[in-house]
Amino acid sequence: MDPLLPYVAELNLVDHHCHGVLRDDVDAVGFEEMLTEADVVSPWGTSLFESSVGLAVRRWCAPLLDLSPHAPAAEYVARRRSLGAAEVNRAFLVASGITTFLVDGGLWPERLVGPSVFTGSRELPVIRLERLAEEVIMGGATGFPDQVRRALATAPAVAAKSIAAYRVGLELSGERPSDAAVVAACERWLASGSGRCADEVISRFLVWEALERGLPVQFHVGYGDRDLALHRADPSLLTDLLRATAVLDVPVMLLHNYPFHRTAGYLAQVFPHVFVDLGLATHNLGHQAGRVFAEALEIVPFGKFLFSTDAFGLAELYHLGALFFRRALSDFLLSGLRRHAFGEADAVRIAHLIGSENARRAYRLD
Repeated sequence: MDPLLPYVAELNLVDHHCHGVLRDDVDAVGFEEMLTEADVVSPWGTSLFESSVGLAVRRWCAPLLDLSPHAPAAEYVARRRSLGAAEVNRAFLVASGITTFLVDGGLWPERLVGPSVFTGSRELPVIRLERLAEEVIMGGATGFPDQVRRALATAPAVAAKSIAAYRVGLELSGERPSDAAVVAACERWLASGSGRCADEVISRFLVWEALERGLPVQFHVGYGDRDLALHRADPSLLTDLLRATAVLDVPVMLLHNYPFHRTAGYLAQVFPHVFVDLGLATHNLGHQAGRVFAEALEIVPFGKFLFSTDAFGLAELYHLGALFFRRALSDFLLSGLRRHAFGEADAVRIAHLIGSENARRAYRLD
């Protein structure tokens, strides 16, 4: 295995999309349930420790807990619990080398705490649009559009996040909905008795409102949990909306993208305001991350690709996301250098763009 290029190993990473870490310890079952998007441990005699990410935990996380590489799963979980959540969180978050976290705090806020608590690093909030809508709708349908505008105008957020892929799919019209259409959609929502924001008109309205206020909008794309219908999470379905919003010149961030990472790269090439990452796929792919990472970079401009972990709950996922990102990026650059595809100065520039500078520019962090 090639050593990391020094300028990749030393990158101070900006994680442009992640969540909090667990406040409290979990047992073996709880750990496995949070290790992937699977939600539940299979009753059919299989274990998520017997997957790429599970093997990666035993290989790369065990030594940080003073265990030998490839320590047995039961020994790993026992050691983790003996140390306690705070010490485990601190160990993995510091090891990740991430210096800035953009945190979507809209999921499990009662169980999670921000990563900066354990590292002192910079942490910036990302507002989850569907959660905002679910809070605002309690005030009724008529005032919903203006209430959303006021909330977005005063929110201390650097970006917004849409989970339309889960709720309505990504085939969103390019038309900006009128307030009357939004109010009618809200009335249907209230009449349904559902607490979930799952209306295409409202999803589209939320995206337009955020972009018009200069907030970059992140879209979950591709790989997710079983609530997702994968064919409705193909980023090409966003084409009409991307065409319509290009005039606003505000970034749209396509998150994760696997197995549509090549499609996402195409969209980032042809739409000037579109950026992409590989997100949670990186740690789930484990030792295979380099191959897919190279595919994701085939045609995307290097100034449009960002680092993220989408780490959620387990601090190990921050560490693994950063570790496999660095390895994949280093392998990609080494391959290009050996083939004389670019020079050393180009490689250094690409590493810094992807590791932090693209995020700093797109989110105006400086």
